[in-house]
Amino acid sequence: MGNNIDVRYLTKNDIDKIVELEKLCFVTPWTKGAFEQELKNKLARYIVIEKDNTIVAYGGIWLIVDEGHITNIAVHPDYRGIGLGNKIVNALIDECIKNDVTSMTLEVRKSNITAQNLYKKHGFEIAGIRPDYYKDTHEDALIMWKEINKGV
Repeated sequence: MGNNIDVRYLTKNDIDKIVELEKLCFVTPWTKGAFEQELKNKLARYIVIEKDNTIVAYGGIWLIVDEGHITNIAVHPDYRGIGLGNKIVNALIDECIKNDVTSMTLEVRKSNITAQNLYKKHGFEIAGIRPDYYKDTHEDALIMWKEINKGV
C-alpha cells in the first residue's frame, strides 16, 4: 500500500473529490450539497483516506446518543482489495469508542456481498431487512448491528 497514506477527517476542500468518488462507486451518488450539509451536521463524522494526494476511500457515521449509524463507505475501484475498507471501518469504530458509543448499525444492499463480508469481518451481524429501501433499484437492505466492546 505504500507509506503515502493519510487517514483524517473530511474537510470542505475535499467535497468535490468525494463527489467524484461517489460517482465511481454508487448507482445513486450523494450530491455536493448533501456533503456540505453533512459537514454542518454535529452528529456526523467523515473519515477520508488519502494516498499520494488523492482521496481513495472515505466513510461516514452519525453518532446519535450511544449508537453509531454508518451512512456510507466508498473505496475507489482502482484501490479495492488492499485493505482500505478495513481501515475505514476501523477508523469509524475508533470514532465510536472515543465518543462512548456502545453499538453500531448500518443498512447494506442485499446484493452487496463484498460489503456484507467486510462488515461481518468486523463483528457486524444481520439483524433484519428493510424492504424496498433503495428507491433507485427497489432493492431490500439488510440491517446490520455490532456491539462495541470497550478495551477490545
